[in-house]
Amino acid sequence: MARIVVIGAGIGGLPVTYELRRLLPKQHQITLISNTPKFTFIPSLPWVGLNLRELESIQLDVKDLLVNRGIDWILGGVSQIQPELQQIVVNDTVIAYDYIVIATGAELALDAIPGLDRGYVQSVCNPHHALQAAECWKKFLQQPGPIVVGAVPGASCFGPAYEFALLTDWLLRKYGLRDRASITFVTPEPYVGHLGIGGMANSAELVTKLLQEKEIKVLENTSISYVGTDTIYLANGRSLPFSFSMLLPPFRGPRFLREAPGLTDQKGFLPVLPTYQHPQFSSIYSVGVITQLKPPEQTPIPIGVPKTGQMTEAMGMAVAHNIAVQLKAISAPLVTPTLEALCLADFGDTGIAFLADQVLPDPITQQRRRAIAKEGLWVSWAKTAFEQFFLAKMRWGLAVPWFEHWGLNLMGLTLVKPIEELDLSQNPQPVEMK
Repeated sequence: MARIVVIGAGIGGLPVTYELRRLLPKQHQITLISNTPKFTFIPSLPWVGLNLRELESIQLDVKDLLVNRGIDWILGGVSQIQPELQQIVVNDTVIAYDYIVIATGAELALDAIPGLDRGYVQSVCNPHHALQAAECWKKFLQQPGPIVVGAVPGASCFGPAYEFALLTDWLLRKYGLRDRASITFVTPEPYVGHLGIGGMANSAELVTKLLQEKEIKVLENTSISYVGTDTIYLANGRSLPFSFSMLLPPFRGPRFLREAPGLTDQKGFLPVLPTYQHPQFSSIYSVGVITQLKPPEQTPIPIGVPKTGQMTEAMGMAVAHNIAVQLKAISAPLVTPTLEALCLADFGDTGIAFLADQVLPDPITQQRRRAIAKEGLWVSWAKTAFEQFFLAKMRWGLAVPWFEHWGLNLMGLTLVKPIEELDLSQNPQPVEMK
């Protein structure tokens, strides 16, 4: 019997747990550990932060999801991991594992910029922050003023910032308040639409056009130095007064990972082989935001690489498959995630669908097989439909049902691909993500 532990019950952890249970015989023990009793569909948090969606509508009780599914569940936070001993500490209890899947999501590095952690500005990166943003938004509507939306240096997932800026414009026009609230978008990206991946197709043109049409002032390639009670101070000496602000912070790995010697890079991200195993500790697998991906290019202001929902889903399916192969539960080649992504950004009265095949350009040609960006109101409907579909999957106990595979195949997308040649003795050193 093998003991498999999954840490994290989010978009990465819950599906990989379902897939492991589907692939592995019942004698193998699967334990899911989560520091929260709720599963949250994170992509919908910008809606929550603007009171367009109730938080409860995008959450599910983890305990209820796992009943009678042959999966053990522990509510608690991991305080320590000991890779050499293959054990972790949860709620002061030592838990041994044969394989562990780390799908914690990231910790918010709110101390990266002075004042970012003081509550002067909002974020929508976790449920608690989204609820705080929603309360501040209610108060703002009573007394509108300047709005600043964007991201600080080191941020990696820029989609929610664009969504939030354009949704605020749409809502203010709907409420007849737009003339009382200027909107400024500030980003460390070299240009808007870069998205942390070097841009794709016509993303820069589409995003620039929308921001101009909505009269949103853009400050690109701009570094925020610190945040005051009602003013954001930039590295170039300028300042931006605000009545409401939403800024995306940088991510880093949780403390228990950062404190484990030789396990992560300096920011706490886990390096991986093509199998998504750790190079030094083959019992450790990584899924989602916590995975180290090297930026495709150096930018004037440091930023990270986004790990989208579909990328996370692909990592999870690859990891579950490879663990099943290692345990001889299935006879198949090892696989690696394709890191293709279809992203849907809702802007209220329109939206943009981004398709990147694959997210990171080929390291030799610096090209993607396909890159598409399409605008239209249908994107808003599609994002709502996908939200409901994903929540339904989690209720059904399914990771990726056959009809989802079928739909992806119709678009020419796959989640994983076989690894034809892989030297598992390779031992790359972690790359510092600056």
